[in-house]
Amino acid sequence: MSSRGAARPNGQSQPSKICQFKLVLLGESAVGKSSLVLRFVKGQFHEYQESTIGAAFLTQSVCLDDTTVKFEIWDTAGQERYHSLAPMYYRGAQAAIVVYDITNQETFARAKTWVKELQRQASPSIVIALAGNKADLASKRMVEYEEAQAYADDNSLLFMETSAKTAMNVNDLFLAIGE
Repeated sequence: MSSRGAARPNGQSQPSKICQFKLVLLGESAVGKSSLVLRFVKGQFHEYQESTIGAAFLTQSVCLDDTTVKFEIWDTAGQERYHSLAPMYYRGAQAAIVVYDITNQETFARAKTWVKELQRQASPSIVIALAGNKADLASKRMVEYEEAQAYADDNSLLFMETSAKTAMNVNDLFLAIGE
């Protein structure tokens, strides 16, 4: 229940609008999907993150101007055996983050496949972001920033390189989607 425009106990006025968005993360196993979500929601990073089984669900709210954006985040498993479950998670999603690992060209190729699938089967109005994760490992880069940026531009995707480990661009990515 929201009391729009009402004052909070601390005297600050409450945002006038509340928007809820279903957001799904897709990408190959071990590209850092769960680490990105954990960094965004809890501000944490674990060097050794267990593989996600099926999908995990988390929520996080952010304030953008006079609007509170509540993200309902579905973090999907990257292993091939869970691929058939993905449509169940992206159905009805307003946003998707397709994640690849900048040190692994194969995960970028796979990310392109996810983008195609979303463009074919998800809602026509879905916001798709491409995240090149593990930017802290730039010395081992296999996917050039310019190549990914050109692909994102050609497909009307939001694009950022991120690092769940250092928190680089993690909040910015989610805020850009919220905008």
